[in-house]
Amino acid sequence: MSIPESGLNPANLAREVLEHYLREGRLPEIPPSLPPEYSARAGVFVSLKKDGQLRGCIGTVEPVRDNLAEEIAANAVGAAVRDPRFQPVSRAELEELSISVDILGPIEPVKSEEELDPRLYGVLVRSGSRSGLLLPLLDGVNTVKEQVGIARRKAGIPPGVPAKLYRFKVTRYNEQ
Repeated sequence: MSIPESGLNPANLAREVLEHYLREGRLPEIPPSLPPEYSARAGVFVSLKKDGQLRGCIGTVEPVRDNLAEEIAANAVGAAVRDPRFQPVSRAELEELSISVDILGPIEPVKSEEELDPRLYGVLVRSGSRSGLLLPLLDGVNTVKEQVGIARRKAGIPPGVPAKLYRFKVTRYNEQ
């Protein structure tokens, strides 16, 4: 199987990649000629949910692959089999999962938490070599304090330790 060359929603693409990977044990071939929307480069997060609960999420803050299709494919597989918080997804379980793909916009520094909004922006917190990221529009994350606090905990940055803040917008795709 190769990734279809036109008209595919990124979340549906992630599902097709996972179906192929769980059946064949390898990523599908990326076609040499991609539609324009998949030839761009961007950071991508793929999230898997089961019964409304997170089942896996892996992503890249900035692009590390040649194009969006490859970024989605690699992160879809990563979310299913490499998220250290969860056991790998089985083939039988795949049909029970809902998949979303977040394509990240440019990451920009902010001077203070006043420039953040968890409904509009994701947040990246950095201190030294540690960094933590939280996507926007997450259930149960309603305030900037909650969003930044979770990102700091993910990074292992204690409260009170100076950290730089960054924000970004995402385009979220759910399966159709």
